[in-house]
Amino acid sequence: MSEITDTYRTLSERSEGLYKDRGSKFHAYAWPVHREDEIKKHLAFLRKEHRAARHHCYAWCLGRYPEHFRVNDDGEPSGSAGKPILGQIRSFELAHVLVVVVRYFGGTKLGVPGLIAAYRGAAADAIRQAEIVERMVENVYEIHFGYERMNDIMHLVKEAQLPRLKQAFELQCRLTVAIRLKDVSRIIGLLEKFDGVEIHYTYQR
Repeated sequence: MSEITDTYRTLSERSEGLYKDRGSKFHAYAWPVHREDEIKKHLAFLRKEHRAARHHCYAWCLGRYPEHFRVNDDGEPSGSAGKPILGQIRSFELAHVLVVVVRYFGGTKLGVPGLIAAYRGAAADAIRQAEIVERMVENVYEIHFGYERMNDIMHLVKEAQLPRLKQAFELQCRLTVAIRLKDVSRIIGLLEKFDGVEIHYTYQR
């Protein structure tokens, strides 16, 4: 495994690509993603948008480490679709990315080599159309605390410049924040000094 850093390369927003071969069209879509529920929503959206398509093949990679990934050939010969798509994600050294390639069959079989080239080409085109950006690795935590701790918690959040993602301030408060990976131990240590504070890790982004 490569040396741990707290930055990674990903896409700034959704992008699209296209590859054509002997009548078949391969429409590619790429998204930055952080959780599997996001991935499921994007896949459901494309299946609805492209009901007539023969195949919806995809690959995703969450996190910076190569073992957290999945590929799906969706009925194409094994290894001819998902793996070439994943290969492009890795070739561009991206993380937290989903790439889906939707195929409309043109009537001529392409064979496994042709399919590999098509899915690879479509995925590459979608990625090339995107803006690639560098992001900080952040752990997202939900903090539970009593209202009497409000000033202490909010002072710490302001001093540490933590992004606030969600908040609900009542008798029992909930605050969701993102903490840069290199700062996690220090910030969590400060939070744990307050009585009655519960800290729950949710996901990494």
